Amino acid sequence: MGEDEVVIDPWGSSQSTDYSRIIDQFGLSSMESLSIPNPSRLHRRGIVFAHRELDVVLSSQKQGDPFGVLTGLMPSGQMHMGHSMVIDQVKWFQSLGGDVTIAVADLESQATRGVSLAKGRQIALEEYISHYAALGLDPEKTNVYFQSSRPVVQRLGFQLGKRTNLNEFESIYGFNGETNLAHVQAPLVQVGDILHPQTEEFGGLRPIVVPVGVDQDPHLRLTRGLASKTNWFNVNDGKSSGVVITLSIQDDNASAFGQLPNGRVDKERLKSIFAGIVSCLEHLGYSDILSNPKQGVVSVPSATSGDKSKIRVKLLEYERSLGGMGLLAPSSTYHHFAVGLTGEKMSSSKPKTTLFLRDELPVVEKKIKRAFSGGQATIEEHRRLGGNPDIDVAYQYMMYFFEDDDAFLAEMNSNYRAGKLLAGEMKQLCIDRATTWLKDMHEMRDQTAHLVEEFLALDAR
Repeated sequence: MGEDEVVIDPWGSSQSTDYSRIIDQFGLSSMESLSIPNPSRLHRRGIVFAHRELDVVLSSQKQGDPFGVLTGLMPSGQMHMGHSMVIDQVKWFQSLGGDVTIAVADLESQATRGVSLAKGRQIALEEYISHYAALGLDPEKTNVYFQSSRPVVQRLGFQLGKRTNLNEFESIYGFNGETNLAHVQAPLVQVGDILHPQTEEFGGLRPIVVPVGVDQDPHLRLTRGLASKTNWFNVNDGKSSGVVITLSIQDDNASAFGQLPNGRVDKERLKSIFAGIVSCLEHLGYSDILSNPKQGVVSVPSATSGDKSKIRVKLLEYERSLGGMGLLAPSSTYHHFAVGLTGEKMSSSKPKTTLFLRDELPVVEKKIKRAFSGGQATIEEHRRLGGNPDIDVAYQYMMYFFEDDDAFLAEMNSNYRAGKLLAGEMKQLCIDRATTWLKDMHEMRDQTAHLVEEFLALDAR
């Protein structure tokens, strides 16, 4: 690995915040090219900064087609403000019509953190789902499940495990000979978490988006790669224009594609496969379809790059009718890290770095007063030189969590930089917003406690 490369570690305590380099190095797409319907606070302020194929999800939403959103929780600690940022995004997708699946990683928590399944369940219900209800998720459109009680998750991870190897895990995660095997197994279970909502039992084939911090992108890269490796049909841009479809012949589908045990090809079977591809494309309205079974290619000259996703979904449906898995690579969005109160990464294991959703209001006030400041050492210097809101935790928390008014936030930013707003005043503004927000949330938690069980999927009750 080159010295100038960024390392992304899902389990690390520190992460790069050079988001431009992260976009370039890991092949993410900027949000700037997308038209976001009714953008949330996090979208308007650039906190959600990148994506992988979010356009596929937005296209489904625009056309009124089903789509889903998936997130997960690790039942091993308290819920903090960083976790609420993910739920804000999940709630936004839900408001656009997406169904919500939430994975409780109780198997991973047991294997890597020593939390029993019973304790994990208690933490999930009392610490996380109770807050999801208070934060406004709709229980009728949300299904929470536990890894330990959903066998398809483990089965998918096992099935897809044969399509990867330790070399790929070393490349994606940086694993080596000293890596605990629980850490090797956990990503494969997460692959099952992410992909199983597409199965017929849990909603059927539809785009699924996973909103994460950029440190979790290794899991998405692994999952997208494994899903693509299972696909029976390749959908690519043509050399000069159009879209080209070819077969991806694998051990699992060779006989379905007409390959005989003696090595010959059943030509009639192959023709029927290509006839099925043509039928799929005709259903999408294309009339200039060029099918050539001998060369193993179907071309659609009038199709554009933007058409590839709808063609791919139609072919995945066809693949399923032939006995294949028909898995669509998940979409994902990426948000900036919420800085901890001390200026380092926010972490449940470091109480001084974060505000927990169960913190009492006097504790919240004390934590914010001690938070890392972007102000100068003295009032005189601050008046003369101004402060830096980019590193000021109180300002950052208002931008991320507590202040909805963009114009007021911009005014605070300007006044702080100009030295008109002092560091202590910035902290007091944050305290006022944070205590109001948390007081309201505590009250809502009490009012919505009876809804917790309604969030649970049938196999989680």
